[in-house]
Amino acid sequence: MGQTPERFTYDVFLSFRGEDVRRGFLSHLYVSLDRSGIYTFKDDNKLERGDDISSSLLKAIENSRVHLVVLSENYASSSWCLDELVHIMECHKRDSKHVVFPIFYDVEPSDVRRQRKSYGASFLEHEKHYNREKVLKWREALTDVANLSGLVKEKDGDEAKFIVYITKEILKMTSISYFHLPTYAVGMRLRVQDIYKLLCFGSDDVQTIGICGMGGIGKTTLAKAAYNEFSYRFEGTCFLENFGESSKDQLQQKLLSHILRRADIGSNNLDHEVKQKFRNKRVLVVFDDVKDFFHYNSIAIDSSCFGPGSRIIITGRDKHLLYLCKAEKIYSPEALNSDDSLKLVRLHAFRTSKPSKELLQLSIKLAEYCGGLPLAMEVLGTLLFKESISFWESTLESLKSIPNDNIQAKLQISFDALTEVQKDIFLDISCFFIGMDEDNVNCILDGCKFFPKSELSTKE
Repeated sequence: MGQTPERFTYDVFLSFRGEDVRRGFLSHLYVSLDRSGIYTFKDDNKLERGDDISSSLLKAIENSRVHLVVLSENYASSSWCLDELVHIMECHKRDSKHVVFPIFYDVEPSDVRRQRKSYGASFLEHEKHYNREKVLKWREALTDVANLSGLVKEKDGDEAKFIVYITKEILKMTSISYFHLPTYAVGMRLRVQDIYKLLCFGSDDVQTIGICGMGGIGKTTLAKAAYNEFSYRFEGTCFLENFGESSKDQLQQKLLSHILRRADIGSNNLDHEVKQKFRNKRVLVVFDDVKDFFHYNSIAIDSSCFGPGSRIIITGRDKHLLYLCKAEKIYSPEALNSDDSLKLVRLHAFRTSKPSKELLQLSIKLAEYCGGLPLAMEVLGTLLFKESISFWESTLESLKSIPNDNIQAKLQISFDALTEVQKDIFLDISCFFIGMDEDNVNCILDGCKFFPKSELSTKE
């Protein structure tokens, strides 16, 4: 079996019995998913059929995030559908990233689960033509899928409303890629609430807001937290991290592929594509760490590129630059207050351990010297974890002469505490291996006799 890809080729794989639903329900559902930007695989006989399920179809199942199984009256009569279902359930059991979403279309879940009525009749026929092992696999797959949470379409139900509801549920499953946030995100909830107020979700116009502040204040973390919190409200989302480090073409490709949920974006006339493809979509786009207006402007976007209700968030250190980028409202995160600063320092420096009175007093001084900057508290608190009182005192002495707003100088202390080999590894990673697979980097550095796993292991 193939491994689950980090980025799925398809958002949804549709498994269905063509003669039951292809011309009505299924075609309308496919259009609804497509209009919502949900990239859907629908086998419409373009793949060559044979006695057994094709390798192309197996690969499409493995490369799909959500498997939407439409269990209609004659679904079980098709050996092809049952083979699909067996493979779908195997993928689901092997990796929970594969979501199976059953739709019971004019059938009762209990009849599917126990193979009664039309399902029972189908299996009476299958037992005449297929070996016992194969039939048992089919029965098990039907029982398993019927035990999952899904939706039931009643015979007299409103099909249009049912399709809209399915689409909304699929959007929740496919459109949100959550960012990892710091383990100790002190004060973040209140900041996200402030962003919520600025986003004005009741308004249908396109709005741009800025998040402005010095390095280390937590702009990117706040943008990620807001993205995690509010992505489900939009038809398409994209977070362009470290904006200044990517070329115009790379940024446009990512913008198009993420919002349209397509991996096969061409490289021709991207300016036109960016200006045209999102006009009917309500999207959320985050431009993180914008430093150059001309670089931002080269992406060829403005409010007219996005559909009603879209929101753009831009983070950066220069308020004037954010205004040039047409941010109507700008949020400036304040430094953490003394209580939150002390809490964050102690969470990183002591974690669950019980420090001595001397270390508790030193942690107060560390919180004060960090000037309310979360990044400084995270880095220095981690540096001082399980260190001696003399090491704490030496570090604090180094901090005394550094101004509160000089985050780079404060973080330099943690770099200076590394051994020469650790510094070399750190610089090699920073210069040559950004974005590379960790195992590959470890292999290369091992070949250079640096042994990163031992040199960079977390202190116990």
